Amino acid sequence: MNRRGAVRRNLTAHAFLLPFLCVFAIGVVAPLIYSVNLSLYQERLIGGRVFTGLDNYTKAFKDSLFHAGLGRVALFFAIQVPLMLALALVAALAIDSGRLRAPGLFRIGIFVPYAVPGVVAALMWGYLYGDRFGLAGEIGDLLHTELPDLLSGSWMLASIGNIVTWSYVGYNMLIFYAALRSIPEELYEAAEVDGAGAFRKAFSIKLPALRPALLMATTFSVIGSFQLFNEPSVLQSLAPAAVTTNYTPNMYAYSLAFDGRQFNYSAAVAVLLGLVTVIVAYAVQRATVRREHLL
Repeated sequence: MNRRGAVRRNLTAHAFLLPFLCVFAIGVVAPLIYSVNLSLYQERLIGGRVFTGLDNYTKAFKDSLFHAGLGRVALFFAIQVPLMLALALVAALAIDSGRLRAPGLFRIGIFVPYAVPGVVAALMWGYLYGDRFGLAGEIGDLLHTELPDLLSGSWMLASIGNIVTWSYVGYNMLIFYAALRSIPEELYEAAEVDGAGAFRKAFSIKLPALRPALLMATTFSVIGSFQLFNEPSVLQSLAPAAVTTNYTPNMYAYSLAFDGRQFNYSAAVAVLLGLVTVIVAYAVQRATVRREHLL
C-alpha cells in the first residue's frame, strides 16, 4: 500500500510537470537541436546543402566582427550590471528600512519603467538623447553650450546602459525586497537587544540574507547582457554610424541570417554565444558559492 501511494504521488507530480515539459521541449529544446544541426551544414551554389562539421564554428572563432561584438557586451556586463544591482539594492534597503514616506508609491515609481516595452523605452530615450531634436539638444540650447553627442560611437554603449538600467532597476529591486521581507523578525529583535543600529542590521543581517537573491539577479543579468539586442537595434535607425550590424553578437547573428542569408553560419554564431553565456553564468555562480564558503 505504501509503495502504491508513493507511485501515485510520483505520477501526480509528473502530471503537473507535464505541461511545462511539453512547452519547454517545443519552445527551447527543439529549436536548440535544430540550430545545432543547422550549424553543421553549408548552403553552396554547387552541391546544395553540404555537411561541413565544425567548419562554421572554426570560422566564428576567427571572426573579428564576432569578437568585437562579444567584447562589447562583456564590457557592458562588467560596468552596467554592478551599477544596476547596486541601485536596486539601495532602493530595496531604503523601502525595507521603514523610514520612507509613501514607500508604496516609491516602489511603484521604480518598478513602472519595467512595464514599458523595451522597444518603446529605446525609442523614447533615443529621442531624448538627440542633440538636434531631443531633450539633450534643448538643454544645450538653453545653457548655450554644446553637450556631448549621446548617440555617437564613444557614448552609445553608456546610453544603452542607461536605458537598460532605467528599465530593470525596479525588477531587481522587487527581487531583493521580497528576499528582505522573508527574514525572520526574531533576528531583528535579537539585534536590537544587542544594541545594533540600522546600519549594523543592514550589514550583519540583511546583506547576508540577500546572497541567494543577488546570485539569481546576477545570473539573469548575465543572460540579458550577452543577449543584448532590442536597444541597439532600435537606436541603429537613429545613429547608423555608431551602431553597426555587428554591434552585439545577437545583432550580428540576426544580420547574417536575414540580411546575408547565411543561416548556417548564423546558427553557429548563436550556439557559440549561448555557450559563452552559460560559461559566464556558471563562473559567476561558482565564484559566489566559493566566496560564501570562505566567509
